[in-house]
Amino acid sequence: MQDALWKMTAAAQAEAVRAGQVSALELVDSHLERIAEVNPRVNAVTQLLAERAREDAGQVDRRRAAGEALGPLAGVPFTVKESTPVEGVPTTFGAERFRDLVARADAPPVARLRAAGAVPIGHSNIPTLILAGMHTRSELFGDTVNPWDAGRTPGGSSGGDAVAVATGMAALGLGNDSGGSVRVPAQFCGVAGLKPSTGRFPADHRVLSPDDPGPASQMLVTDGPLARSVGDLRLAYEVLAGTDPRDPRAVPVPAYGDALPWPVKVAVVADPGGHGVHPAVRGAVETAAAALRDAGYDVREVQDVPLMDEALEAYGRITVTEFAPTWPVVRRLLGEGGDRYIEMAMQRTPPASADELVKLMGTWMTIRRAWAEFLDAYPLLLGPSFTEPPVEPGLESRDRAGRDRVGSGLRLCSVTSFVGVPAVAVPTGVVDGLPAGVQVVGRAFREDLCLDAAQAIEDRLGVLTPLDPRAGGQGDRVPAP
Repeated sequence: MQDALWKMTAAAQAEAVRAGQVSALELVDSHLERIAEVNPRVNAVTQLLAERAREDAGQVDRRRAAGEALGPLAGVPFTVKESTPVEGVPTTFGAERFRDLVARADAPPVARLRAAGAVPIGHSNIPTLILAGMHTRSELFGDTVNPWDAGRTPGGSSGGDAVAVATGMAALGLGNDSGGSVRVPAQFCGVAGLKPSTGRFPADHRVLSPDDPGPASQMLVTDGPLARSVGDLRLAYEVLAGTDPRDPRAVPVPAYGDALPWPVKVAVVADPGGHGVHPAVRGAVETAAAALRDAGYDVREVQDVPLMDEALEAYGRITVTEFAPTWPVVRRLLGEGGDRYIEMAMQRTPPASADELVKLMGTWMTIRRAWAEFLDAYPLLLGPSFTEPPVEPGLESRDRAGRDRVGSGLRLCSVTSFVGVPAVAVPTGVVDGLPAGVQVVGRAFREDLCLDAAQAIEDRLGVLTPLDPRAGGQGDRVPAP
């Protein structure tokens, strides 16, 4: 079993540790060996926490030897996005300026995973300051490579976590998402990802300042896990959900809601907003819809989602307005060329005046209400995370056309983040050598419905990873142990 430890699901890894079939130290060492083999080719893990991970694993083993009950993620290695604090480790944001910004405490989601027995094994790469674009390229650590094809981006901003999970360097990744930053890398790398409802997971995003960010940052950014299977995603969800005194936004809603009348209705929109969708992505949505029909869901194609264009306009205007005062300072921290992505947004969308911002807050509520009514009629929505297959690295920062193309591609992610509802990204197969996938969106605080539907899709279509990266071409699927 030992040679195959890193290939196992997170659930199987934890069960093996709890049962004494393997030690947590053996499990961590297996992943460290995998990182040594694979990371030089994909550059996903940035700060390797090898000795610390081995120490943490040793503590898990000592607790088991003493007869203590172990948590649901006992010994399971996970990566943590460079923007999320791990106590005693620099939270660099991928920027040279913050190379030595050592975290004084674990972020709430890191603390929850550690309390469940999971072991942080390393930080993972991001676009510089999470702002340099969708492609995972940082000033401090360079480019992360999509393991399926080095000529395609792994997505971002949680691209390092997606690649680490897809290649077996970690069983779980902890990213965050404010408009696709978990779901797009999941689609591009062939793994599963969860963006929870706003307020489902506790968080504390005060890293660069003791002051809390503005309302857009408070409402839009949600931490979320990535995994190779929906079952592992569910396991992480159960651990991460809950309250924490550091985050008054986190609400004590049960992780599982009441059962809905069967069959549950699923609305299908392959081309949200009618702005175009690639045939491969449309095919992925149709494949997932067929899987859900086979599972007994009431799957119906609908004309469109509510207020797509209005939501995108409000999302852009509100975020630019909040960001504009700090932009002259922030752009200097992004490194050469790192400011192009945001600068193009600032040029296109002027900040709102105080009166306009108040009106936009009302628009935000109007859009949320429209979506609540839509999801009352259809508890689930099936659509793309990105409306194209994985694109070339840096497309969004190349020119205006590239930025608009990427912004359009992730539009359903942007709007569902703006609305604050949960979504699960799940693979559907491989098309022309690249992974394809969809997202299942649900009512607020009904992550369980999204996970159930994603599980039904996975049960019928299978999982795509772990895989071995191959430079310049399709990754090689690793046989299951």
